[in-house]
Amino acid sequence: MVDQIRKTRIKKLEAIKKSLLNPYPEKTKRTHKIAEALRDFGRLSRSKNELILTGRIKSLREHGGSTFLDLEDGSGKIQAFLKKNRIGEQGYKFFLDSFDIGDFLELRGILFKTKKGERTIEVSDFKMLAKTLLPLPEKWHGLKDIEERFRKRYLDLIFNLEVKKKFEIRTKIIKEIREFLDKEGFLEVETPILQPIYGGAKARPFKTHLNALAIDVYLRIALELYLKRLLVGGFEKVYEIGKCFRNEGVDRSHNPDFTMLEFYWAYADYKDLMKLTEKMFETLLKKVFNKLAVQYENKKINFEAPWPRIEFSQILKKYTKINLEEIHPAALEKKAKELGVQFGKGAGKAEILDEIYKKFCRPRIWQPTFVINFPLGFQPLAKTLAKEPKKLANFQLVVAGWELINAFSELNDPIEQRKRFEEQEKLFKEGFKEVQRMDEDFIQALEYGLPPAAGLGLGIDRLVALLTDSHSLREVILFPTMKPK
Repeated sequence: MVDQIRKTRIKKLEAIKKSLLNPYPEKTKRTHKIAEALRDFGRLSRSKNELILTGRIKSLREHGGSTFLDLEDGSGKIQAFLKKNRIGEQGYKFFLDSFDIGDFLELRGILFKTKKGERTIEVSDFKMLAKTLLPLPEKWHGLKDIEERFRKRYLDLIFNLEVKKKFEIRTKIIKEIREFLDKEGFLEVETPILQPIYGGAKARPFKTHLNALAIDVYLRIALELYLKRLLVGGFEKVYEIGKCFRNEGVDRSHNPDFTMLEFYWAYADYKDLMKLTEKMFETLLKKVFNKLAVQYENKKINFEAPWPRIEFSQILKKYTKINLEEIHPAALEKKAKELGVQFGKGAGKAEILDEIYKKFCRPRIWQPTFVINFPLGFQPLAKTLAKEPKKLANFQLVVAGWELINAFSELNDPIEQRKRFEEQEKLFKEGFKEVQRMDEDFIQALEYGLPPAAGLGLGIDRLVALLTDSHSLREVILFPTMKPK
């Protein structure tokens, strides 16, 4: 069926070319977007001045010597009316013989209202802008099409206006985050995507080879270590919004390439970051949605500050009855197995606790909550509390079960940092591959001096999914990673 339609359209294309017309011209003389024409319809229709609109044919309805079509551009949709005695018999026949639903065209004409009150352009001339060879799918809704929607996002955007709206909101969210950080005195920077050693998170990397230098390099898994080098260099407030890559599982909250915001703030600590985070979300929600509450999966989320702060040990005890102060590593491993929690070979205490937390604690948190002071071992790059050295000066922002933010006061003691990296290397050799690797250059940068600082990482895709009521990251990433058919 589709093959036959394609063959028919190729014949039409060849006929257009034989008539010495270009079916793919490089330029159009558009005078108005459709939304502009509709917005100023009264004045334009009264003036009887011709205007030129462009777009894609979404429907065709032929009635003897006249044809109605729906024309759609990126701003809106309007009805067009072609009449044989207005454009001439030869031109009208050429239109019927050459144009199909899905084609792009340019229309010249005047605006008027039909007897039914439909705002319409009466066409006096037309021009092919792009001849399409494949027909638009007739049905593109429902779960049965979900995989195909993601594979062919361009068709998804044509048919599902709510999907297009989500990506417009995504752009607004990133724009407002940038504006907020700029006003707070942060400098936007760019750091390397290809790195000689990956770091800044616990994840498996993508590895490749740089022929020019004959070295192996990695796609970055986080933005952190190069941004902190900039603090060493004298910048006090820096941020980056960029792609990161992790060679791990794909599910509703993970995609192999994803967008992160990270910012670093000299002479601040994690408590300062919590206050700034609340301020950033309040500004963002008001600018984008004009309110502080959103709906997610039929439940309300209220971002009005201040948000609760709860210690990791407290939430762990609340939902699993595990007393972090008393449990022995061997007992913890046994308890994890009893709970049905899986963890990788060579996983340490922190890694096992993290899996328990992600399965039993984090999903219970709905309203914005700072989970603070994770146990030592969770973040090899984070400072510990001065009065409680077994706890980290850190937090996660959790909303609707999503970990949106990971943040902490930055470890700036090079001796301690080397010790932490060595502990991670030991885990790596024992078989646990998702660890922070030793980075000698970063250690050396710390030895030149990193001021007291705090840093934050925010998953942009997760934030957009949450704020647009999207169940999966694939709904808010234009072209998510998919297994080939």
